[in-house]
Amino acid sequence: MANDTYSSPFAARYASKEMQYIYSPDFKFKTWRRLWIALAEAENELGLNVTKEQIDELKAHAEDINYDVAREYEKKFRHDVMSHVHAYGEQCPNAKGIIHLGATSCYVGDNTDVITMREALLLVKKKLVNAIASVSKFAEEYKAMPCLGFTHFQPAQPTTVGKRATLWLMDLVLDYQEVNHVLDTLMLLGSKGTTGTQASFLELFDGDHEKCKELDRKIAEKMGFKSCFPVSGQTYARKLDTIVCNCLALIAQSACKFSNDLRLLQNLKEIEEPFEKNQIGSSAMAYKRNPMRSERIASLSRYVMIDALNPAWTASAQWFERTLDDSANKRVSVAEAFLAIDGILDLLINVTSGLVVYPKVIEARLMSELPFMATENIMMDAVKKGGDRQELHEKIRQHSMAAGAVVKVEGGKNDLVDRIAADPAFMTTKEEILSILKPENFVGRAPEQTEDFLNEVIKPILEENKDLLGVNVEINV
Repeated sequence: MANDTYSSPFAARYASKEMQYIYSPDFKFKTWRRLWIALAEAENELGLNVTKEQIDELKAHAEDINYDVAREYEKKFRHDVMSHVHAYGEQCPNAKGIIHLGATSCYVGDNTDVITMREALLLVKKKLVNAIASVSKFAEEYKAMPCLGFTHFQPAQPTTVGKRATLWLMDLVLDYQEVNHVLDTLMLLGSKGTTGTQASFLELFDGDHEKCKELDRKIAEKMGFKSCFPVSGQTYARKLDTIVCNCLALIAQSACKFSNDLRLLQNLKEIEEPFEKNQIGSSAMAYKRNPMRSERIASLSRYVMIDALNPAWTASAQWFERTLDDSANKRVSVAEAFLAIDGILDLLINVTSGLVVYPKVIEARLMSELPFMATENIMMDAVKKGGDRQELHEKIRQHSMAAGAVVKVEGGKNDLVDRIAADPAFMTTKEEILSILKPENFVGRAPEQTEDFLNEVIKPILEENKDLLGVNVEINV
C-alpha cells in the first residue's frame, strides 16, 4: 500500500476481502462481459444475425480481460463502456461487430450495479445469519441468569441476561426478513435503450414487440433473476438504491443498539467485549479496557444510517428519463454502505462470540436493588397476617426513602431489609424476608420466553440457512 496516496479505511481497516472483491473493478468488468454474452445469446435465440461461433469466442475471453488495452482506449474515447467494447473486440475479432448490439451504456452499467448489490446482499445475509447464531448461543447459555433490568437506565424489574440478548436478536430477525424481501424482489434493468423505449431493439427485430419483451425475459433468466423492470427510463429506478441502502441502515440500527447496550454493561462491569492478552486499552491509562470494537460498531453504524440519505436524494433529483448527476454519488454511497455494513457484521460476530460475563457483579448489583422490588411481596405477606395495607404502604415508602439516602448520600449499603425486619408492623424476620429475595422469583417468564423464542423463531432460521454457518472473521485494529 502506498503511503503517499489516500487509501480508503474501508479497504485498509474495515471491510472483508470478500466484500472488497464484489465492489472491485475486476468483478464489475467481468460482469459486463457476462452481460454482453447474455445479450448475444438472447439475440441469437431470437433470430438476429449473431452466430454460435461469435458467442463461443466471447465466452472464451470472458475472464481474461485486457485491462491495459481498455485503459488506452479510454484515454482516447473518454468513455468507459466503449473502451471495454473495443478492448473485448480486439480479443474477439469475429464477434467484434455484434458486441453491445442495440444496447446503451446502462445495459452493462445498471445491470451490473443490480447484480453487484445482489452478490453483496448475499454476503450480508450470510454474515447476518452467523451473527444471529452467535447471539443465540449467548442467549441460550444465560437464559436463566437473573440480572437487573433497566428502564430509562434506572433500576427496574429483573430480567435475565439471556432474555436481554433476545432483544438484540429480535432486531436482527427483522433485518434478516428485510434482506430476504429485498433479495426476492430485485429486478434487472434489462435492455431498454436510451430512453427506456427499446426503440433500437424494435428496429433490430423488424417491429416485433413480442421479441423485444422476450429479450428482457431471456436476459433476466440468463443472469439468474426472475424479471426485469417492466418500465424504465434509460436507467433502473434509482429508488432501488434507496431500498437497498435502507435495508443496510436497518442492520446498522440493530448493531448500534447492541453496541450501546454493551458499552453500558462494560461500564457496569457486568459484561465485556473480548479483550486480547496484549491489547492496550489506553496509551495513558494502562489499566483501561476500552470497548473499542463496540465503539467502532457504533461509529460505522452511524455512517451507514446517514449514508442511506444519499440514494434518497439522488432518486428524488433525477430528471425525466435520466440525468448523470447520480453516477458519482451512487458509485460511492452504495459501495461504501456495503463495505461499512460488512465491517459492522464482522465486528458483531467477533464481539458476540467472545462476550465475557461476570456473574458475581451481576448478582451483587441485582441484590443491591432487589429489596426495593420485593417490598410489594413483603407488604402482601404482612396484610395476610392482619396488617393494614395503607399503613404498611406508607411505612415502606418511609423506609425506602431512608435506605435510599444511606446508599446515595452516605455511600453505604442498602439496609432496607434490616429496617423492615425491625419494624413490628410487618410481623416478619430478616430470615423470612431474605427467603423472599431469590432473584429467580422476580424474573417472570424471562427464561421461558427466551427458550420459546430460540426454539420457535431462531432455530428455524438457522436450520434453513445451515449451509451459511461457520464464517471466520478477521478484525483489523
